[in-house]
Amino acid sequence: MAEQTSKRFVELFMNLHFRVRRPCFVGICLGLALPYVASAADTASELAAKLRAKQSGSMFVRVRMEIGSGEKQTLQIQIKSRVSNADGDIVYQILFPKERKGESFLLHRSGHKFSGTVFTPPNNLKSIGSAEMKQSLFGSALSYEDIIDSPFAWSQQAIVGTEDMDGTPCQILESKPGKGHTSSYSTVKSWVDPRRLVPLRIEKYDSSGKVVRRINTTRVLLEGGDSLPVDLKVYGPGGSVTHITGSRLKRGVSYADTEFTPEGLKQLNVPPGSGSSEYKVCHPHLRTASVGRPVGDGGIAKAKHFNAPLRPCEAAR
Repeated sequence: MAEQTSKRFVELFMNLHFRVRRPCFVGICLGLALPYVASAADTASELAAKLRAKQSGSMFVRVRMEIGSGEKQTLQIQIKSRVSNADGDIVYQILFPKERKGESFLLHRSGHKFSGTVFTPPNNLKSIGSAEMKQSLFGSALSYEDIIDSPFAWSQQAIVGTEDMDGTPCQILESKPGKGHTSSYSTVKSWVDPRRLVPLRIEKYDSSGKVVRRINTTRVLLEGGDSLPVDLKVYGPGGSVTHITGSRLKRGVSYADTEFTPEGLKQLNVPPGSGSSEYKVCHPHLRTASVGRPVGDGGIAKAKHFNAPLRPCEAAR
């Protein structure tokens, strides 16, 4: 049974969304396909395509989001997504705390065009236009744009160097949006571990060359022959900090189209059987990440998957 549910990816969260790929990782991944492995001979476009493929598919995820560096605000969020090369739909819905339960947003991508809707209970719907895509989501260090727009899909890709990240050799992939693609970022650089095909650092720059956002991957889960981020730490504008920890993942979800509509935001539906396939993983749609040290249990994370044994987490390095 475990072999029938291998993996694909991870977005995060990133753009920041990370996740698993489909036939090989469904949205994470269903089936027995082998995970992608980057080789030293990969061109920049090939490397970007492999990273992008890990963001394709459909999945249901629950995460804990801690916002702030002092007195933290903690949110429990469920995420529904279905993503392909041509388009994508992503929904975030707050489950906890009680006073914010039901707050939601929907993001839609068609080619390089983005739109969205924010829902505030009991019945307030507001459109997200292109100008609002760079706004913070739920008051975190992430923007809507970070979730819905992947730099790995941009037209200009180049490998601009190599660097060891805490002992791990990485290729530095530079992505630029190119003509006809609107983004608040002029450049995104990704320090990619080619062995695990995981970005250990991604930095997003504005037109002046200033780093606007950075996200650190502080732990990686080994599962089904693939490597998945478990914990992410996001550093955003104005010193904002957000820590994201995954708690549940269901891959290969079949969603009704109504789940990805403004009216669908009003319902906190959970896919059938979502409790039967549980991993400690990070948000698949995050497209930014950075190297970090393991914390807590020294690299052991709980993972429950059809009575599978606990699987080790490895440090980001």
